[in-house]
Amino acid sequence: MQTVRTFTVKPSLPEPLKDLKIIASNLYWSWHYEITDIFRRIDYDLWKQCAHNPVKMLGMVSQARLEDLARNEGFLYQLQQAKKQLDETLNAPSWYDKIYSAKTKKPLIAYFSAEFGTHESLPIYSGGLGMLAGDHLKSASDLGIPLVGVGLLYQKGYFRQYLNTDGWQQEHYLDNDFYNMPLEQVTKPSGHPLTISVQFPARTVVCNIWKASIGRVGLYLLDSNVPANSPADRAITQTLYGGDNEMRICQEIILGIGGLKALYAMGLEPTVCHMNEGHAAFMALERVRKMRSLHNMSFDEAVEVTRASNIFTVHTPVAAGNDEFPVELMDKYFGHYFGKLGIHRDQFLALGRLKAQDHHESFKMPVLAIRMSTFRNGVSQLHGEVSRKIWAGLWPELPVDQVPITSITNGVHARTWLSGEVNSLYERYLGARWSDEIVDKSIWHNVDQIPDEELWRIHQRCKERLVGFARARLKRQLQRRGAFHTELGWAEEVLDPEALTIGFARRFATYKRGNLLLREPHRLLKLLSNTEQPVQFIFAGKAHPRDTAGKDLIRQIVHFASENPQIRRKLVFLEDYDMDIARYMVQGVDIWLNNPRRPMEASGTSGMKAALNGVLNMSTLDGWWCEGYIPDGGWIIGAGEEYDDLSYQDQVESQAIYNMLEQEVVPLFYSRSKDRLPRRWIRRMKNTVKWCAPRFNTSRMVAEYTRKFYNPSAVKWDELTENTMERVKALSLWKSATRNAWSDLQFVDVQVQTSKEEPFASWNGHKPELMVGGELKVLSQVRLGRLKPTDISVQIYHGQVDSSGRIEGGHIMDMQYVENSLNPDGVATFAGELPCRVSGQQGFSLRIVPSHPDLVEPYESGMILWENANR
Repeated sequence: MQTVRTFTVKPSLPEPLKDLKIIASNLYWSWHYEITDIFRRIDYDLWKQCAHNPVKMLGMVSQARLEDLARNEGFLYQLQQAKKQLDETLNAPSWYDKIYSAKTKKPLIAYFSAEFGTHESLPIYSGGLGMLAGDHLKSASDLGIPLVGVGLLYQKGYFRQYLNTDGWQQEHYLDNDFYNMPLEQVTKPSGHPLTISVQFPARTVVCNIWKASIGRVGLYLLDSNVPANSPADRAITQTLYGGDNEMRICQEIILGIGGLKALYAMGLEPTVCHMNEGHAAFMALERVRKMRSLHNMSFDEAVEVTRASNIFTVHTPVAAGNDEFPVELMDKYFGHYFGKLGIHRDQFLALGRLKAQDHHESFKMPVLAIRMSTFRNGVSQLHGEVSRKIWAGLWPELPVDQVPITSITNGVHARTWLSGEVNSLYERYLGARWSDEIVDKSIWHNVDQIPDEELWRIHQRCKERLVGFARARLKRQLQRRGAFHTELGWAEEVLDPEALTIGFARRFATYKRGNLLLREPHRLLKLLSNTEQPVQFIFAGKAHPRDTAGKDLIRQIVHFASENPQIRRKLVFLEDYDMDIARYMVQGVDIWLNNPRRPMEASGTSGMKAALNGVLNMSTLDGWWCEGYIPDGGWIIGAGEEYDDLSYQDQVESQAIYNMLEQEVVPLFYSRSKDRLPRRWIRRMKNTVKWCAPRFNTSRMVAEYTRKFYNPSAVKWDELTENTMERVKALSLWKSATRNAWSDLQFVDVQVQTSKEEPFASWNGHKPELMVGGELKVLSQVRLGRLKPTDISVQIYHGQVDSSGRIEGGHIMDMQYVENSLNPDGVATFAGELPCRVSGQQGFSLRIVPSHPDLVEPYESGMILWENANR
């Protein structure tokens, strides 16, 4: 092997253009059109050639062009304004400063994710999870949330897609040149790279740390492609979602354990840690290890303080879709580790198991994340319900609706996905600062003031741009396949800017049913062959490299188009779906089609992006669309049914799509007024924007995370860590003592009173009758044993009773300890009142849970006692 000595060459910018480097290095430009225009103005063709990467472009533009721009007063003024805007944003008081100005010390929230989709110039993303993470960081910057991102810097990113002549997906990878990306390597004061080391079996893996600036937010990315590592270890951060199970566990160790080590190495001690999906769950273990080593704590004490400020967002709506590792792999990679936590092997493995005592069960990353977090959420209301059912086994003593997994519905970063023309339109009619007030529903009423002609003209312009982009893209696809000149000519004629255009772009997984329209090929042909009311489809999306069934969905679509020459110009598939294609599509189609099997779509955000641009959605009632649908906006496929016979479901729902298209959607689109405007369609566009824009944006989402999770977690962290951890140590001791004494608890008697005139009487099985507006008073005698009344909370779980005798959608009411009621036998009395607000069969049950001022969550496994009248 020859010795290679490396050095870095940077663009040589004339003095008047020095600020270009600063602006290019902060991805703030990626969601500000006026700044992006600066780079387009330098050299538009080169801008496109460099995939909209300003750092790379500045290194390729000719010195003569740079010298020319340095003398251009108009350009220098534009550059000066952009730098001023960036500086003001970075230093101005933020939403967070105004709302939480009373906090003397800002917390630090660390947001861990396996992928981040911030911009196509930083291709370390795959799909929706990464897009959400990127939008999360941008809104955190907009709102001034004290947050940093933590992820991996993939040398080859996710695969690049192309189709062979048979329509079968092929994958290839391109090397990312980190030195020509909006990144900077984190260094020591000496200028040498700052590295961290992670212990692996019989070796240590070293990682560099890189930083991407996302406005005010820093995104820190770990890179194992370091000469000190072996070739195998250098490849750990090579590809996103590549390799086998062993590669996956290596990546997740680097992400979770290495990610936390990197923050500490930079002097950043996180107050709150947020795991975006289970990939980063090992972070929770490293956080425990770190607390033990810094503060001489026991495992239980360290778990209490860290769990109180850990947050877990689950995205996968099926248990089988989550990462899990066999016991042998866990032994191999963590055999040296669990001792550092102060626990033995079985305790360690139980942290990742649904059934702690099942020694054959694999280690599940979401289970670890759930057990080590206090705040947990799904990403839509429906997904929250689904997640509670999936993980209910972790709380066997609780009714499913009481499982402590809530929901915060996803959103999208508006300025990232909105077309420049629509943004200008909103600025004219909603106000120049509309994006700062996006969650204010009242400003969106002004959408009604936008003239129909103006909205439609802008939408048509976006569609024309999409058609032009698709033609150029298809031409490149054909050239790569070695197509004849006549075929290249065909590519220049595909799609009609005036036709009703339906877009379908997403990951090609079987549950998303990308081929559902092919269930009725004759109806699809009829739709595409209609010359009076033309309809056309644009498809895009990737299947996972190992998902053969997903790849076959793509092949079916491509085959259908190629086998029917009369419709080839009206049904196209765009290869290598990325953020660039996504922007063109969500801005330019007329309808965004989405037809997953309910309830398999956790949220879905592409439809939100389309809706912001006035594009109408047509979707099954799944994910976000359960909250986003309004009757005078888009359309629903079916009525939210779930089927056991999947083939029958496909048949029913494909028919529903065609019935809607043929009988309502197509006629509505082509129903024109005398001035040739589809005014009823435009009315739906406006309704969609008014409903969706203030609700499904990441400003609302991140503010919701801040109010519900980040700030409560930060407060609890501060409380538990003050005074040399005295409170957390006291809490841990109390919890241990309470657990040991829990078996002493016993319900002795339950008495009720139906009216003031009646005395309290023991419940003897009869069903008392009360009037609406009345009140059922309840007394419960509880034997406490070694516990005190303040150690427990006696609760009434009440609600409507269904035909099987179960309480539906129950509510919790805390009973109050009756002062001085504790008798010499250790029996105490608790009292509560149930208001009777609605008629019908009502019911209640009593239960006991632990109670302590520092206990964030009362639902401790094995410490929930329900009253059982039969015992």
